Amino acid sequence: MFNTLKTAFKVKEIRMKIIYMLVVLLIIRFGTFIPVPGIDVSALADADVNTTLYAYIAGGSYGTIFAMGIGPYITASIIMQLLTVAIPKLEQINKEGEEGRKKINKWTRYLALGLAVLQGCGQIYSVHNLFLYQNIFVYFVALVSMVTGTIFVMWLGELLTEAGIGNGSSFIIFANILDKADNALMTLYTYVSGEGIMQWVALIFLIVVFLALVVFVVLVQDGERRIPVQYTKKMVGRRYVGGQSSYIPIKVNIAGVMAIIFAVSLLQFPQTIYQFFPTSTTLAKIVSILELQNPVGCVLYIILIFCFTFFYTSFAFNSVEVADNMKKAGGLVPGVRPGKPTADYIQGIVDRMSLIGACFYAVIALAPIVMQWVFKINVSFGGTTLLIVSGVALELINQLEAQLVMRNYKGFLS
Repeated sequence: MFNTLKTAFKVKEIRMKIIYMLVVLLIIRFGTFIPVPGIDVSALADADVNTTLYAYIAGGSYGTIFAMGIGPYITASIIMQLLTVAIPKLEQINKEGEEGRKKINKWTRYLALGLAVLQGCGQIYSVHNLFLYQNIFVYFVALVSMVTGTIFVMWLGELLTEAGIGNGSSFIIFANILDKADNALMTLYTYVSGEGIMQWVALIFLIVVFLALVVFVVLVQDGERRIPVQYTKKMVGRRYVGGQSSYIPIKVNIAGVMAIIFAVSLLQFPQTIYQFFPTSTTLAKIVSILELQNPVGCVLYIILIFCFTFFYTSFAFNSVEVADNMKKAGGLVPGVRPGKPTADYIQGIVDRMSLIGACFYAVIALAPIVMQWVFKINVSFGGTTLLIVSGVALELINQLEAQLVMRNYKGFLS
């Protein structure tokens, strides 16, 4: 990994892309320290802030212009993908290639804007007593600044994507999580600062578990099942072409980290509604039940991870399309007839790999929750955030390696 980064910095074009990415991420992190107009900064510093897993992913800090971060866009993406399955017209548009995806992305941005307004109203209502002047005009200016900040973060994410080194939203989430890592370290420091040997034993155990999770995550992230494909020879002009062997790589984690992000976002949605009705005991009870530390919320969390893993995989990999393309190119899986039998065979492998991936996600997601139950310590920077960070880091390295290969292909031909 370090050799890849070292080599990438020697190439001017790639070096400029990396510097560009770091500057954009620095701008986003700087925006999380700018308070909205009219709020009492000193009172905000003493107020309780949102430290849920969703807050780690979204990256926002209450009372700032980037308070909602990338959160509304994540939620909007979930809703649009669900609607794409439920509404045939949207599914047809999504299959129209690049133009269809542009339309879906445009509608996703509009939906994210509406959700940003809704979530911004909830956040302002929850901290309205912290404003120096409590009137509708001040609240409106604060809402406009927060919504504008969210739109600005979305735009910066698209700029990162256009830079060609990975998904911009993933990099923003990556930076948000790393920025909150100091809170986890302070929690561990406070935990071991007390007297007693058991705290240190627990700390050593947590470090061992953390290192084991790192190794486990890296191994599974790169794990894949390769389906062999044999291409038949065919006459082109006066020559026979084809006949070579290849394979279809099926990754263990086709859904990537999106399954966990979707699950967290859905569980967090009642919290957004609760901000509008803070006196509702029913909503307060629902929010309490849906917390990950609650057994009910934990079980729902695991169920949602499994559901979204299979759901997202159905978008990311189309076995029927793969089988049709193989048939047109004269390819076949040894021992399997072309057409529908091949599609069923590939889909069966994808389903089994998705089940393994979902179980892997569940273990990773449960790790910090179980440690909190056992050691009574809030390990916010746990398995889920580790999975996201490692996934984005591996994606960045793969993108850099691909671009390095593209710029040195002449060496392979000489």
